[in-house]
Amino acid sequence: MVKTKVAVLASGDGSNFEALVNATRAGSLHAEIVGLITNRAGVGVLSRAERLKVPSATLARAQFSSPEEWNIAIRDQLKKWQAEWIILAGYTGLIGATILAAFPNRVVNSHPSLLPKFGGKGMYGDKVHAAVLQAKELETGITVHLLNERFDEGPIVAQTKVAIEANDTAESLAERVKSRERLFYPTVLQDLLTGRIKTR
Repeated sequence: MVKTKVAVLASGDGSNFEALVNATRAGSLHAEIVGLITNRAGVGVLSRAERLKVPSATLARAQFSSPEEWNIAIRDQLKKWQAEWIILAGYTGLIGATILAAFPNRVVNSHPSLLPKFGGKGMYGDKVHAAVLQAKELETGITVHLLNERFDEGPIVAQTKVAIEANDTAESLAERVKSRERLFYPTVLQDLLTGRIKTR
């Protein structure tokens, strides 16, 4: 069976990116990761990509005169790699209409809360976990969703819950959510790529 070609967009350390690469190489995620795009120079995900021998490109917003030019550059790089699906793994940039039109219903994100709670602009990483704890929630989790042009508002594909413990800090909660995400995200992606979860 031919493997689906996917590209990953990430902005941080890249533990999720590495988990996705490992899942493809172990055969649990039937895909080939053809490249990594980041919007931040010098981040940890780039060294992981180099070690894992995955091609990478750094395309920062500041390199381009407009958000549209930036999105066109990202789209063109994705097309150059012949990517069929786009997977976000801790990516902080806003995906615009140009990319969404090129990959309809094939741009996927994982968010570290039970959307629609604790989503939207500026809600990423430990900021999400701190907000969850401040709101005195009893549980949080992970939401895998398709993208639209607004942060964290695209159609929800799957969710899994993570209990909040009495002594949790934003850091301890983040680590527990990340541990679950590294297993949950590849499983959901496999269902998406094989059509077990329908996107249209």
